[in-house]
Amino acid sequence: MSVPPESVTPPPPSDSAQAGVPSAEERQWAMFAHLSALLGALLTGVLGGGWGCFIGPLVIWLLKKDTMPFVNDQGKEALNFNITVAIMAVALLLLSIMTLGIGLIIAIPLWVIIGVAWLVFTIIAAIKANEGERYRYPFALRLIK
Repeated sequence: MSVPPESVTPPPPSDSAQAGVPSAEERQWAMFAHLSALLGALLTGVLGGGWGCFIGPLVIWLLKKDTMPFVNDQGKEALNFNITVAIMAVALLLLSIMTLGIGLIIAIPLWVIIGVAWLVFTIIAAIKANEGERYRYPFALRLIK
């Protein structure tokens, strides 16, 4: 006895085929978008004061934004966060210069706090992105939309 075609149910889609679930390659590139900030800061740290923290996320986001939606989202998030951190560092530097060094009393402890927070949040974001979660940094200006 044959079964009519209407009653045959298709097999469930695989995990990677479900809507909203990033593939392993997307998760890996999203993780690289977050971790590239660490590499950029390390490479430019000696010569340029660490300002390269947003170059890595920018390059990965520009390369993968059209082909991988999860990398587009996480690349923008990493880029926005690192631009925010760079703006805060520049503002503290300007404070120090404008006060003829007296502002360093405030700037140096804040640079340390911001640096530790940047490192911790970047690592957390990379781990979450590798797990396929859309991570949002607790403080970031949404400059790139």
